[in-house]
Amino acid sequence: MKKIFVVVLAFALAGLAAAQDTVGTPDADSIGNDTAQQKLQMVSVDKFESAGFWNAYISPDEGFIQSRLFVGSPAGKAEEPAPEERYTGIDPKIADQYSFGVRVDFFRRGFNQVYVLAQKPIPIEGISKIVSVWVAGRNYNHVLKLIVVDAFNKQFELTLGKLNFQGWKKLSVAIPPQNPDGVSGIIQSNYHYNNQRGIKIIGFKIECDPWESFGTYYIYFDDLRAITDLFAEDSRDVDDMVDGW
Repeated sequence: MKKIFVVVLAFALAGLAAAQDTVGTPDADSIGNDTAQQKLQMVSVDKFESAGFWNAYISPDEGFIQSRLFVGSPAGKAEEPAPEERYTGIDPKIADQYSFGVRVDFFRRGFNQVYVLAQKPIPIEGISKIVSVWVAGRNYNHVLKLIVVDAFNKQFELTLGKLNFQGWKKLSVAIPPQNPDGVSGIIQSNYHYNNQRGIKIIGFKIECDPWESFGTYYIYFDDLRAITDLFAEDSRDVDDMVDGW
């Protein structure tokens, strides 16, 4: 019995050693696939410079709302690298001097919701990794969420964070990676539809803290940006045909 046990143990140790050698030896074909097939770039999505492009909404039962552009921007934005201007409809010649302000006059306390929506969805070229926006939240416990739709127009809400800070602050949210099944979660790419890629920004949602949704509330937005993977867009053959006709 002892001899059988020793033989089995020897075979088990030999198999373990072989497995360790296999795991420790990298596959030459897969080295650098993730990094070689990514081209991360910071792009400007919107600068809040166009009057009437953004509007704010609240239920008439919850309060009264106003919104407009104001001259001014966060000083911390000047220390960031300049983003690339790509195909989001932004004219680089437009001076970056405004921010977008919203004023809410609440009728009563409650789980009130405020929406700041663009006139039309703003597409982000490539596969988005991170979306950021500068916000002056006026130190309330309200929660700011980003509203997006994926490549198949499914809507999602992503939490940017609480607005309990003074002055300007850059809030960022990571876009969850696509699920392996390719049919659930935020789908940014499908190999069947090369013309349907990435996400679109619908706007923002403010979920108000019921203990602080009273009186008058102010919030300001500026400089909506994204870090996106542009490998497929910049590597596409120039003579390829474009679908969607």
